[in-house]
Amino acid sequence: MQFDALRTFITLVEVNNFTKASEILHISQPSVSLHIKNLEQEFQTTLFIRSPKSVQITPTGEILYKRAKQMMAIAEAAKEDILTYHHEIQGTLVIGASFTIGEYILPPIIASLQQQFPQLELQVIIGNTKEIIQYTKLLQVDIGLIEGQAQDHELLIKPFMQDELFIVSASNNPLAKESTITVADLQQQNWVAREEGSGTRYYLDHLFRANGLQVRSLLTISSNQGVKESVIQGLGLSLLSASVIERELKNNDIKILPLEEQHFIRTFSYLYSPTMKNKRNVDILLEALLKKA
Repeated sequence: MQFDALRTFITLVEVNNFTKASEILHISQPSVSLHIKNLEQEFQTTLFIRSPKSVQITPTGEILYKRAKQMMAIAEAAKEDILTYHHEIQGTLVIGASFTIGEYILPPIIASLQQQFPQLELQVIIGNTKEIIQYTKLLQVDIGLIEGQAQDHELLIKPFMQDELFIVSASNNPLAKESTITVADLQQQNWVAREEGSGTRYYLDHLFRANGLQVRSLLTISSNQGVKESVIQGLGLSLLSASVIERELKNNDIKILPLEEQHFIRTFSYLYSPTMKNKRNVDILLEALLKKA
């Protein structure tokens, strides 16, 4: 089996168009078709259902796509291992990170890695926790960093640091004047939350359920910055990571509302496919993460 044919197959699956695949790979459209035909003959199956307007992957095509991604990842890891043998760290490291980690924890680590390894190309994909788990399973990223913990038999998942969450409000909110608040104070309040699938949203929903909180209104925004700005404008309370609100606390834009006898601690975890185990570029990031923790 040729890696060129597998690379063509993976590209066609991801762009779902023969013309686009040929443009990305810089080969002719007949060459794309020939690569797919050769793979179908080798595996004695149909990988795509073709029509004049679309290309649809078959169930056996889905099986090959998953394995092809793993094979290409192993081949890339082999190249990097050989480069490491020659005392060079280069190539590409694609990192998937949930919003809080990607926006507030990862940037200084990335800056340090770029300084240490100028030949290493770093790419960061940011999404919510649910999305990052999926990207990691599909090998669209080399390693994922998520808020909270997860269980998936296809991935290696380990914690690397802890994070504390706080209930926050605008500085002029009446509750901001209290030294501590009670669950009763939180009843029938307006809240601003991250979207479903976010690690932060998971903990907010747990806060609601565990304390039997009744919510007057819930505004959902799919970014930490949007949530913070909404809180500052007085649109509601929220539950946010200490790393997210550090600047706003210093500027007195946001106030922490300490909930009586309750603390919110969560774990940040890294996860990767077993095919990425001992990949040197991944190991370099892990070393930097554990050093920061």
